[in-house]
Amino acid sequence: MRTKAMTLRILNQIRRDRRTAALILIAPMIILSLLYFVLNQDGYTVYKIGVVDGSDTFIEALTSNDSYDIETVSIKEDEMTEMVKEQKLIAAVKIDGSDIKVKIDGTDASAAKKVQAAIMNAALKDVRHEAELKISKIKDALGSLPAQVTSQIPEIKIADEPELVTDYVYGKKDGTIFDNYGAPLVGIIIFFLVFLIAGINFLGERSSGALEKLLSTPIRRHEIILGYTFGFSVLAILQSVIITCFTVYVLKLPMEGNIGYVLLINLLTAICALTLGMLLSTLANSEFQMVQFIPLVIIPQIFFCGMFPLSGGWKVVEYFVPLKYTADALSEVMTRGSGIGAIWVDIIVLAGLCALFMAANSRLLRKMRAV
Repeated sequence: MRTKAMTLRILNQIRRDRRTAALILIAPMIILSLLYFVLNQDGYTVYKIGVVDGSDTFIEALTSNDSYDIETVSIKEDEMTEMVKEQKLIAAVKIDGSDIKVKIDGTDASAAKKVQAAIMNAALKDVRHEAELKISKIKDALGSLPAQVTSQIPEIKIADEPELVTDYVYGKKDGTIFDNYGAPLVGIIIFFLVFLIAGINFLGERSSGALEKLLSTPIRRHEIILGYTFGFSVLAILQSVIITCFTVYVLKLPMEGNIGYVLLINLLTAICALTLGMLLSTLANSEFQMVQFIPLVIIPQIFFCGMFPLSGGWKVVEYFVPLKYTADALSEVMTRGSGIGAIWVDIIVLAGLCALFMAANSRLLRKMRAV
């Protein structure tokens, strides 16, 4: 009987707490729907490859590839490296005798392997086509000779396979999945932890009455928000340094750029998560309700931060997701070695979001003080 009473008590609590009921019943369907639409898109990736003085046979073999959608553009040899660096091409190729010289963007190891395989297959078709033409001409020339003479000529064979010589402009040959996704994952982890910790702590300040006491003093609203922000930022800085150094020096995640930029990006990400967590904590009445924001705020951002290829309308959603700018900036610095010129827009957006969330927090405190 006691067990039954406890069971009924829990069920009644959940029934009265509509937010918890919605989390249990509706949130899984929302997450699964996002997974379905993001991972089951009709869109596809187009691999753009630059070709230096390529034959018609080679270009046709590349573009008619049944496995991948490939687009080719004609470029000059001195443009190969620069166009891959500028991300205008995933690869640039030049057939130099028996060598196939390739400049490739290896930030996505899987895509790099696909492109190299397509280039190699196209080069083989090109070499065999050229060899078959030469053999055909030789046979035509020998056709007028007596049978006794042609029977003494050894069989003509097609030349050996060409050799693929690959220069990785970004990434490396033996890149792993962690190398591909490690940079954005650093930002995701920082955002998730700071959002949760800051939200729960600010909720504790409010539920314990500490925030109400502060609002009853002459202290200004923006001073309260700045105080909380700077206080938590000290912890965020320490966390950013530890996570960044651990992933780079212990887990050996590639670091091509300036680690100072990485720390700046992570700090802005942490402050953005901090101020957003403080803002949303006002909608929660307990720590459990604060945790309920994870499937609504954190998980969708993971889908739309750039870790998964998106197309169509889903691509537009990315620009409304804070983690998209974090992932872009970290990938540019850590994987491609870019400087401030490539990430300044991401930094401005993250800083703007921090200011926006802080202003919203200040306005919300104004309403709380008026009550």
